[in-house]
Amino acid sequence: MEAIIMRSAASRGRVYRRCSCRDQLHKQLGSRCPRLLADPDHGTWTFAVDVPQCAPGRHTVRRGGFPDRGTASQALRRLIDTAGTGLLADPNQTVADYLTAWLQAKAMTLKPTTTVRYRAYAEDDLVPALGKIKLDDLGYGHITAFVRAQLSRGRGPAIHRILTTLSSALGEAVRHHRLDHNPARPTIIPRPAAAERHIWTVDEAVAFLRYCHTADPLMADLVEVLIGTGIRKGEALALGWDDVRLDKRVLYIHATLSAIDNNRLVITTPKTRSSRNWVAVSGRVATALHHRARDRRPSTMAGLEGDFVFHRPDGRPLHPEYVLNRFHLLCRKAGVSRTTIHDLRHLSATISINAGVPLTVVSKTLRHSTLSTTANIYSHLTTQAAREAVDAIDKTLTQADRPPTPPGPIPAPRPLCDHIPQLHNQMITISQPTCTRAYPRTAPAAVSTCDHIATTNRHNIRKAVPSLRGNGL
Repeated sequence: MEAIIMRSAASRGRVYRRCSCRDQLHKQLGSRCPRLLADPDHGTWTFAVDVPQCAPGRHTVRRGGFPDRGTASQALRRLIDTAGTGLLADPNQTVADYLTAWLQAKAMTLKPTTTVRYRAYAEDDLVPALGKIKLDDLGYGHITAFVRAQLSRGRGPAIHRILTTLSSALGEAVRHHRLDHNPARPTIIPRPAAAERHIWTVDEAVAFLRYCHTADPLMADLVEVLIGTGIRKGEALALGWDDVRLDKRVLYIHATLSAIDNNRLVITTPKTRSSRNWVAVSGRVATALHHRARDRRPSTMAGLEGDFVFHRPDGRPLHPEYVLNRFHLLCRKAGVSRTTIHDLRHLSATISINAGVPLTVVSKTLRHSTLSTTANIYSHLTTQAAREAVDAIDKTLTQADRPPTPPGPIPAPRPLCDHIPQLHNQMITISQPTCTRAYPRTAPAAVSTCDHIATTNRHNIRKAVPSLRGNGL
């Protein structure tokens, strides 16, 4: 099997031995050195292979310095196997070269905003510190030293995002068999805690909306839609009239508006696959959309053509940075606390959960990918629901543990002497058969202390008949 693999690699490249000896003109002899034939330990092994390029022409990769033929052949096979993925397993490839190739390959699948952010982390932080190290030599120690240097400079939570980018790039190399392991794992520093959010109260939301309906109707309608539906800011700004179905009381989320470097606006897909869905429309949201329908003006801007619900006077969509700055200004003028536009989404979830809406319905409304995502984000709001759940369990078990109640009233206990002994004796007497034979007179049977209980003598099988006086006959 090894021979077949080596022949397959040799069909696309070649492995040979060369040295650094020079001739009288100080030119390297390379593979033409006569000592290579006489001394098997002379020189080192090298491989050469042609790799595909986008530009026309031939591009040959040569790498040397291998101690034996097997090591050189193995390196050649690794490079050929990864040539189709765009991540060449070049033993001399540096971290800077690899990150450049990785960004070019990921640009076709990542969103433009994510690609720009990854490129900024790579060019501004990773390449200056780790770019000259060979990718195969990159180790956990190099990354640890980089993190310590960044912390000493006073870098904050951005370090974790930079390490996440590096770990994602190196993880891609592991999946394509470019590296045996990810040197950025385990994580050197823990993920920083999420910033504490300030969510409006219902009274603050009402005060803001009451002020904006007079001062800035456009922002008032936008905030009504954000709170009433729980959609994200970019989804609301990319909302078109083709996505609005007021007759069915639903909105269809198909896209999101983003700004690259806070400058160029682009329309991209929603955040997750589950985000591409429909959202129900309430009466307040429908009223806000009716207000916007009176000012419809399609956009003719190149790349942003469309009939946007929220737009500038010329029809172009609102810039996300303008919306945020305008929102903060209106918060100050309305006399409410400062918050973020994304926190309006959390306000929508807070109102729903506190009103007793099931968590599954809240998760569907927010279009989270999983129910656990909703539970983790709003765990502080489900405390009361958790207490009600355990109280319901306690109540059910307590009721089932009680003794069963009989269907009717309990009868009084029967007394010991509840029958008439005279009638009992009378029946016995009447049932006596008539006989004319004379029997010998016997002694009366013993009678117990209770005069109504008849007993028989051990030697007499006949019942003793008491006197009939006073029995009414």
